[in-house]
Amino acid sequence: MLNVAKTRLERQFDFIIEADKEKSIYRQTRLSNGKDHENDADHAWHMALMCILLSEYSNEEIDVLRTISMILIHDIVEIDAGDTYAYDAQGVSTQREREEKAADRIYNLLPPDQAEKLRSLWDEFEEGKTPEAKFARTLDNIQPAMLNNATNGIEWVNHGVRLSQILNRNKNTAEGSAALWNYSFENFIKPNVESGKIIED
Repeated sequence: MLNVAKTRLERQFDFIIEADKEKSIYRQTRLSNGKDHENDADHAWHMALMCILLSEYSNEEIDVLRTISMILIHDIVEIDAGDTYAYDAQGVSTQREREEKAADRIYNLLPPDQAEKLRSLWDEFEEGKTPEAKFARTLDNIQPAMLNNATNGIEWVNHGVRLSQILNRNKNTAEGSAALWNYSFENFIKPNVESGKIIED
């Protein structure tokens, strides 16, 4: 059988079709309607919109398009690795290994130059050291807190989430934007502690 190498365009469409699977990866976070669970594509789109609107609050000047690009591809690995709930200690313990393996497969569907570019953006997000990565990670933490607050804390209650868990998860959130972290704590988290939706410990 003749083995014909795929063209650049074929490889690009292979990746684009594969990325469509993000729409089927559901998260613990619910949409603001309080009924439906958010999927990874919902999450990425919402964060990209937030980046456009809120980038002025970044602690440092950022390349907004680079940050949006990072946001849009950061959870594609969950097509293989699945969504890992932030407060699932067992899942978190294997998350890095599962996601690295997924990144190796999925990004390499692309032509080599684009595979390298997107994998580099994913690695940058994971390392969280550049201004763009710090801000993207800030949004990645604030967006679910916003939706949890908008849905009366239902998933915080369902999972028995404690304030110490939230503070630990958000220990670096202010590195991307102190203003957004402060807003999130005062408006999304603190009221739910006061109402008992988040367990104070």
